[in-house]
Amino acid sequence: MKLNVKDFAPSWFASVMGTGALVLVSKAYSSKLTILESFAEFLVYLNTVLFFVLLIPWVLRWIKYRENALADLHHPVLGNFYGTIAIAMLVLSADYLTVFGNTSVAWAFWLAGTPLTIFFALMIPYLVFTSEGVDTKAITPAWFIPPVGLIVIPISGAKLMTLASGTAREVMAFINYFAWGAGFFLYLALFAIVMYRLITHEPMPCGIAPSIWINLGPIGAGTSTLYALVKASDFITVKEPLLAFGLFFWGFGVWWFVMAVLLTIHYIRKLNLPYSLAWWAFIFPFGAYVSATYNVGTTFGIGSIVNFGFALYWLLLAMWLVTGVKTIVHVLSGPKTRGKV
Repeated sequence: MKLNVKDFAPSWFASVMGTGALVLVSKAYSSKLTILESFAEFLVYLNTVLFFVLLIPWVLRWIKYRENALADLHHPVLGNFYGTIAIAMLVLSADYLTVFGNTSVAWAFWLAGTPLTIFFALMIPYLVFTSEGVDTKAITPAWFIPPVGLIVIPISGAKLMTLASGTAREVMAFINYFAWGAGFFLYLALFAIVMYRLITHEPMPCGIAPSIWINLGPIGAGTSTLYALVKASDFITVKEPLLAFGLFFWGFGVWWFVMAVLLTIHYIRKLNLPYSLAWWAFIFPFGAYVSATYNVGTTFGIGSIVNFGFALYWLLLAMWLVTGVKTIVHVLSGPKTRGKV
């Protein structure tokens, strides 16, 4: 097994994000198939090991090859993936809270992941704003990662907020609502720019093509965390309009899911879709959307939406298995990961 520390890609932690998303939907749909609960528990342990294994080369790279790490941070595409390590912590927090009800571990990951997520959500746009400019061809849906990180903060933060009291609870409310609001409106701004790039230029390079699916991340996570926040906030007395907004937001995701499938088929048939770490862009965003589908369906008691999500779950599981196997083969064969976002 070879993981080149010097060329270790910051996007590796997208694998933890994707596996963590599969954990949450497996737990959710264990209500339909009980074996999925045991599967979710297994995945939490697997994902924890994966996180700490990947943490070693990530840290070593900053210590031994700081120039390479900084070069990636300033890259208009690669830089966005630095936020995946922080989002991975937030997803692990939700995994432990949802599957095991372990508040101690959930707090630990949330307290570590939240400030780091906020840091990257400020640092990455700052570096872009102060650069000499970015060619619109270099813009990809990977730019959604910083706002996704902010939107994901309440994924366990909403529940943890209800476990706090006094000033701590007020601070938690401040952080959660700041994060969701900032992430949502930043996503809207970036969405317009990404759409402009998709409309006015040729298709993205094949190696980054799976990033098309990233748009499902803010839609899915945004819907789920909005519901979690609204339900956990006693000071919001009229909840229905916000829940209804989540339903509309989720509805837009149906359109984007179909478009992502069509564009992926286009790459497979007309262009090329070689394996790269970017394949993990299929998993977390889609997993977040499947989770949102379950949450929307159960919130409004619409069985057809819940069943639609259960059908999507099996597609998600298949994509996770294929991507996981290809990643293992990729690692064992020893190719360098640099440039393979």
